[in-house]
Amino acid sequence: MDIYLVGGAVRDRLLGLPVGERDYVVVGGSPQQLIENGFRPVGRDFPVFLHPATGEEYALARTERKRGRGYHGFSFETGTGVTLVDDLARRDLTINAIAENARGELIDPYGGRADLAARILRHVSPAFVEDPLRVLRVARFAARFHDLGFTLAPETRILMTEIAQSGELETLPPERIWQELRRALATTHPEIFLVTLRTVGALSVLIPEMDALFGIPQEAALHPEIDTGEHILMALAQSARISADPIVGYAVLSHDLGKAKTPRALWPRHPGHAESGVLLSRTLSARLRVPNDYRLTAELTARWHLEIHACLDQPIDRLAAWIKELPYRSRSRNLVQSLKACEAD
Repeated sequence: MDIYLVGGAVRDRLLGLPVGERDYVVVGGSPQQLIENGFRPVGRDFPVFLHPATGEEYALARTERKRGRGYHGFSFETGTGVTLVDDLARRDLTINAIAENARGELIDPYGGRADLAARILRHVSPAFVEDPLRVLRVARFAARFHDLGFTLAPETRILMTEIAQSGELETLPPERIWQELRRALATTHPEIFLVTLRTVGALSVLIPEMDALFGIPQEAALHPEIDTGEHILMALAQSARISADPIVGYAVLSHDLGKAKTPRALWPRHPGHAESGVLLSRTLSARLRVPNDYRLTAELTARWHLEIHACLDQPIDRLAAWIKELPYRSRSRNLVQSLKACEAD
């Protein structure tokens, strides 16, 4: 039985980044062997165990085979005959398919180190297209590693576009979409996540409320960038500089959704977009099952961002009256987050 450190821990160490969670793959072992050594089984779909002392995850080496449609349409094979190379082949990107043995030696059958050096996000194999979640994961890696100069390999972009056009994205559980969005909003470049999704045609499927904003003009005097979608991307980039709180980023993402409902004859003005934006923000949050803190701050920002921008020009009695109009539970933490979102706007 051989044990290897795999995935993000190896990648991040090679990049000189802090290493967070450590995941291990067990080759040539069995569930019974791990249990006899005190490991606790926790995997539902395939054999994953927690180390008795560290709590770190150890998974038996496995292969995957696409059996049906969607994110859960896989069968798994584990056993002493599954090799390390077999296990690494099922991973999404070459930079995540590097393993390290107990002696500190690297096993890199798919060129991950070369792609780390070249700063390229490249899929391991054509089986990449079998898992639609990989579109979101790769977009998140593009956002996370943007400051390091990583770019998406053209051939990987083509496969992501194929997934977006296949209808497989519609099978993703909303919780997984939200999980990837939340993690992307916590990066230093959340706007790159959305840019990547839009480039491969996935944004219109996953977050159509956001995609609808591209091509809608705003008043040039207030927004020199004109395009509402581009404005959201710029505001998201600014929000990451102001706050690392993904709640702030989510409020920025959804604060102008109402502009998609403005009749074309009224462009580039958008009267009433704050009120209609609350409804669209609420719809988005409900569909993705967004936690309450995110939802409340997003709705607060959508409804009141115009008044917040103008508050310094208001007499003190009007400002006090406006604050009293806010829901009681939004007067503390949610209001502070909303103010930061409006600063980014």
